[in-house]
Amino acid sequence: MFFHRKELQYHAKPESPDPVFAKQVQELIGGQFGEMSVAMQYLFQGWNTRGNEKYRDLLMDTGSQELGHIEMLATLVARLLEGAPVYEQEKAAADPVVGAIMGGMNPQHAIVHGLGASPKDSNGVPWNSGYIISSGNLLADFRANVNAESQGRLQVARLYSMTDDRGVKDLFSFLIARDTMHQNQWLAAIKEMEAKEGVIVPSTLPPEWEAKEHSHVLYTNPETSTASQLDFLNHPAPDGGTFTVEAAKPFGEAPMLKPAPPQAHNTLPGEND
Repeated sequence: MFFHRKELQYHAKPESPDPVFAKQVQELIGGQFGEMSVAMQYLFQGWNTRGNEKYRDLLMDTGSQELGHIEMLATLVARLLEGAPVYEQEKAAADPVVGAIMGGMNPQHAIVHGLGASPKDSNGVPWNSGYIISSGNLLADFRANVNAESQGRLQVARLYSMTDDRGVKDLFSFLIARDTMHQNQWLAAIKEMEAKEGVIVPSTLPPEWEAKEHSHVLYTNPETSTASQLDFLNHPAPDGGTFTVEAAKPFGEAPMLKPAPPQAHNTLPGEND
């Protein structure tokens, strides 16, 4: 059960309106690695966790915090649109500077959402649940979480460099700090789980399921690739195995498919087939 309180998790007070930047901030809300994605990812991972209450609580706590981040960014977008001459069509047409600004904004902010944020990315593409990962395997999921937080922090940092608004930068500095914490917590949890389960997911496969002779071989093209020079290949693999390098080669034969039945109406086979 969730409870809402009126106070934001952190300040969301831009110094001045900026409808173009409001469009860009939408990526942090409804983009593939935006706050909607991490919130839903963590909550569904938590709801689907079986028998690991501490990890479940960590997921639920973090997912709830991410809901607060959505609210902060939605408030930021609304305030970036507040006071902008969005509806002054004649002025926009007469003033080339204002016209350029209005031309770079998201028109749906004015037309569809009434100067508010939306669950979409910076191109107006609606957020979708295909962005999230919840597999039921916490080690696999936590690795996905590190990626999500890494990409999210990267995007906030890029947007931080694209504005001079001190109020916006203040909020972004908080989000960057929280992304640091979340990367650290998932990395630490991964290390903790790897000590118990090993580094390869899933760790529960019967040995006969895996063709071990291919488990630690880097297949490469020695004529065009320099991958064989990577230093990690000279050290034990994370799971304790030994890396080797071989020239790529086929292990199967050329496929020969039987002609399709007449009702498939495929092309007839050639004379030499």
